[in-house]
Amino acid sequence: MSIDIKTANIEPVRLTFDHLEARIGKGKSATRYQEAVHDFQMTQNFHYRPTWEPEMELFDVRRTKIQLDDFDALTDPRQYYYGPYTIQRAKQQDNADSNFALIEKRKLFATMSGEWTDKIRRLIVPLRHVEWGANTNNTYLSGYGYGAPFTSAALMHAMDRLGIAQYLTRLALAVNGQDPVILDEGKALWLDDPLWQPLRRLVEDAMVQKDWFELHVLQNLLQDSQLVPLAFVHFDEAVGATGNVAFTLGTEFMREWFNESSRWVDATIKTASSAKPENRQLLNDWVALWWPRVQEAVAPLVLAAFGAEASAVSGALTAALNLRLGKLGLEAVA
Repeated sequence: MSIDIKTANIEPVRLTFDHLEARIGKGKSATRYQEAVHDFQMTQNFHYRPTWEPEMELFDVRRTKIQLDDFDALTDPRQYYYGPYTIQRAKQQDNADSNFALIEKRKLFATMSGEWTDKIRRLIVPLRHVEWGANTNNTYLSGYGYGAPFTSAALMHAMDRLGIAQYLTRLALAVNGQDPVILDEGKALWLDDPLWQPLRRLVEDAMVQKDWFELHVLQNLLQDSQLVPLAFVHFDEAVGATGNVAFTLGTEFMREWFNESSRWVDATIKTASSAKPENRQLLNDWVALWWPRVQEAVAPLVLAAFGAEASAVSGALTAALNLRLGKLGLEAVA
């Protein structure tokens, strides 16, 4: 007896939701990312206006000067929503745990020269407070921004900054033999050391910026383009040149994260820049406004870290930023 096994293809009546068909075209399948982020922005039926800002709606496009016909165009090229985001970060957390376990098991910081451990104490540990400011600012972007593709990515970005602050805490404890007094010392530097006051002032001024897209440019483009490569690329290379890999192992996440998250930052700014000439001019104005403040804040740290090589490092940081700005259709900074 022979048995014929046949298959039948059943065409689904609907491939996706109506609101997504209106975006991508009828008869096309939507990705999980598109289903997770598009058209979730509340636009009507608000119960009240915010008592602290009664001239605005709870969710209002007027909270930024950037003008877009569709704020859902501010998509994330990583296509992160809750599932892939948490899976990716869980893998990176496992790697970080393994790295810190190796640092502690082999007591790698104990073999580092006193010059470099002192620099980590003075120039890296206080960055915990910078990351707290970045967490606060990106939470603001999520709360006051417009369009779920942007606000959902901003919230994930905010949680990443909290994670970086925790990794810096773990790094500090490893440097100091798990003695938490190093955290108090770092806080004292942040509050009182003249070296840190320009950056502290910038972080605090950023917290009171009301235009959420301007804050996005200041925090996630300008400030991060200088501080993250400074601390976790150039500083890391200088430490690694001594033959000690402890700092490299403890900060691996930050380097991977910066390369990944820059794709989201650049994509959103490029979308806004290319949408309208007025947006491009506005973005150039914001860069011109805040760039001198960022330079003023970062320059003392570069000098303290690299001494005679400070000018070369500053030039490399500026050149990397200008390369990004050029790709975004924006004017270079001096």
